[in-house]
Amino acid sequence: MPGEPHKIFYKGNENDFIIFVEDVNLLEKFKKGDTTIPLIDLVSIYKIFTNRQGGSEGVLDEASKAELQNEFGKVDNDEIIKKILREGSDKQGSSISHGSSSHNDSIGAGATGN
Repeated sequence: MPGEPHKIFYKGNENDFIIFVEDVNLLEKFKKGDTTIPLIDLVSIYKIFTNRQGGSEGVLDEASKAELQNEFGKVDNDEIIKKILREGSDKQGSSISHGSSSHNDSIGAGATGN
């Protein structure tokens, strides 16, 4: 199902974790127990992200091995992704943001050019 990815949010004890899913129909089949679906077909980016400020919005960074170990007791991405898919909540329509972006660098901060 093309379109904007679905952000699957997992509220952790110390950090919050996020993965992205393209096809919610496949996700629903997975949640109902279909273990034949390859994870690579479920997730749009095969990485686990975290928001350093907490929550599902804001700038996302890839979660470190230490963060994964502290939260999940392991660093096995497959198992962690499965857990987030099963227990996380869908934050559909949330945007993907990596770092800051500027919309018009030519204007500057109050510069008039005169």
